[in-house]
Amino acid sequence: ELLQTLPHFCKDYFIGIEPTTSSRTRIAYAYDLRIFFEYMHENNPVCKKMEISDFPLDILDQICAQDIEEYLNWLKYYIKDDIEHTNNERGISRKLACIKSFYHFFFRTERISTNPAELVKMPKLHEKNIIRLDADEVAMLLDHIEHCGDELTGQKRVYYEKTKERDLAIVTLLLGTGIRVSECVGLDVEDVDFKNNGIKVTRKGGNEMVVYFGHEVEKALKKYLEVRKNIVPVAGHEHALFYSTQRKRIGIQAVENLVKKYAGAITTTKKITPHKLRSTYGTTLYQETGDIYLVADVLGHRDVNTTKKHYAAMDDARRRKAATAVHLRED
Repeated sequence: ELLQTLPHFCKDYFIGIEPTTSSRTRIAYAYDLRIFFEYMHENNPVCKKMEISDFPLDILDQICAQDIEEYLNWLKYYIKDDIEHTNNERGISRKLACIKSFYHFFFRTERISTNPAELVKMPKLHEKNIIRLDADEVAMLLDHIEHCGDELTGQKRVYYEKTKERDLAIVTLLLGTGIRVSECVGLDVEDVDFKNNGIKVTRKGGNEMVVYFGHEVEKALKKYLEVRKNIVPVAGHEHALFYSTQRKRIGIQAVENLVKKYAGAITTTKKITPHKLRSTYGTTLYQETGDIYLVADVLGHRDVNTTKKHYAAMDDARRRKAATAVHLRED
């Protein structure tokens, strides 16, 4: 559906990047490209002359670096369909990354002669503090999922009892392995190996990897699998590990909603998402091992610098300890 709203040559780009991207990334890029071409259609004199779906490939050569920079500035605040839209520096950075990837594909394959996106610098990203759960908050979250049904009545109680073991297994798995929410919902029941206590996940870019889990994750998964035996899935969803209440493979949004619901009951000052549970795992693993390469490997970061960037503040705290660890003279 998205491709039908884009110029015909976009299809070649999405086929070209398919082996190295997830479907979620491609959908996000398709939305970003649609916004880009809609802007150009409104603001570029050459693009105004025809419908977006009729744009020829060589129109990319008629867009210059200044056009792209003006588009990025426009993204900070615009109105579409009477709705106000804003983009922070990370949103703008992602949209520029999409345009750079798009232009690079056609320039590399020698189908266009210019690459104006290469001339546009990525915006400087200011570091954000890592939001994560403290050890006592982790325990409170898991306890809350296990026992909050005591406070519920009627239909809410029925729904809670129906989803309790699934929700506890999902949150325990995210906290106990640091896998991404997309990797979690993509798990098949055959991907779980209790003999070695490992799960086979498909990482960003399509690489498969076994991530190992401990006793608490094993216990939560086994309890959920007992419940799962009694679920008759919708045709085509038989292999999914986690089911929605509609007996289909659970979606990313559903996991985000359940994490938000349970976490909101134990902390009002932290906006907890599945990704924050991943940060919690990465932080705890680094605190316990001090091995940044292990953390990068388990989290599936292709570049250890990505990991270092996230956990740099903890590195600083470790270095501060060195100042008091060595005593030159006894007091």
